[in-house]
Amino acid sequence: MSSGGDWRLRAALEVAREKGRTLDTLIRRLRSPEAVTDAPPAVADDVVLTHDGNLLFAYAPTRPALDVARAAIEATLRADGIAACVYVSHWDDRVDEWVQVEPALAGEARRAAQARERDAEKLESRTLVAVVGKLIRAELEQTMRDGAEKLGLECEIHEHPHLLSSQVAFTVSGPRRKLDEFAEDLRREEILTMRAQRQLMLSPL
Repeated sequence: MSSGGDWRLRAALEVAREKGRTLDTLIRRLRSPEAVTDAPPAVADDVVLTHDGNLLFAYAPTRPALDVARAAIEATLRADGIAACVYVSHWDDRVDEWVQVEPALAGEARRAAQARERDAEKLESRTLVAVVGKLIRAELEQTMRDGAEKLGLECEIHEHPHLLSSQVAFTVSGPRRKLDEFAEDLRREEILTMRAQRQLMLSPL
């Protein structure tokens, strides 16, 4: 998943890798109201700043927020005489990864990105099984049926009852990326229903 927002700036700085303190100081200045003359006063609190080696990262919830942060970062780097290559990406749920939008991909990198997008849209069927208590089986089935409809997936449900619980099989068909999302929702709902079942069994009549 995306870290701190749906947009990411990655700046590769031309500084020695061991100078981690340089980037720590840079981040503190970007958070300060006196960041740089003629630059925005500070990077907003909803933008996450971090670094790894000579890479500086900024994560923002929107493109305009990232653009404002980028202006402050680039102004600070110019003031410090630090050169950097800047890349802007956004999180794409279809391929479950960061997709570079600036500078635009070209050549082999672009073809690889297009291939990943086509792969994410491939239609397939998948059967997923959840174990659920009898008392709340119907609730889980309805929740997942509604979830499949929201995702635009075809969904068939088959029950295999046992003494105290049931195995419920969901056969869903649609784009691979949406099947992955359905599978994650089912895993989360299975955990929640197991907790709810336990509370029902322990509650006094």
